[in-house]
Amino acid sequence: MSKLFVVPTPIGNLEDMSFRAIRILKEVDLILAEDTRTTAFLLKHFEISTHAVAHHKFNEHKTADSIVSKIQGGQNIALVSDAGTPAISDPGFLLVRACAENGIEIECLPGATAFVPALVNSGLPNDKFCFEGFLPVKKGRQTRLKELATETRTMVFYESPFRLAKTLSQFAEYFGSTRKASVSREISKKFEQTYRGTVQELAFLFTEKPPKGEIVVIVAGYEN
Repeated sequence: MSKLFVVPTPIGNLEDMSFRAIRILKEVDLILAEDTRTTAFLLKHFEISTHAVAHHKFNEHKTADSIVSKIQGGQNIALVSDAGTPAISDPGFLLVRACAENGIEIECLPGATAFVPALVNSGLPNDKFCFEGFLPVKKGRQTRLKELATETRTMVFYESPFRLAKTLSQFAEYFGSTRKASVSREISKKFEQTYRGTVQELAFLFTEKPPKGEIVVIVAGYEN
């Protein structure tokens, strides 16, 4: 029976691509890519000739039904994002849900996700944690920060480098200035770095030295 393959791709170092992921991308009938231009570099590097079409946040609401029909018609289809695991702060959830609702088998490969190495590198407790992804930029942001102020698990956030200093300052305001945290940037890339300290210390640091690249922020949970 045909199925949907959810295939993680490297978030930095191309050596993180698995043999299984390469094989599946070569064998499927079609690849759904968040950005076909970005995916083209990956496919060329691994000598994968499978045709790729765009599947992103602007069209996924419209294309899910037709993709389901293709799989039901006998095609094996792979879903990739620009980097990391599809559906983790990237397009993919709507298609996976549509396939599940239509009884289509879904095979999600293990692979690259930025928050896991960032969480481990933080030195903060990781036996229990909550993944928040990107906070609301405007509406609902303050409400969510107030709710998270008493979250006892370690918290994981994605953030834009342009908003990082402001976000850390808000963490200091809502969570307390001495709350421990870490900031990891460019996970798995040449200039990967992790900074540790209090949210206030990190806010000062990145106000003086604005960062570049992909950012993951880990914040300690509330302690009574």
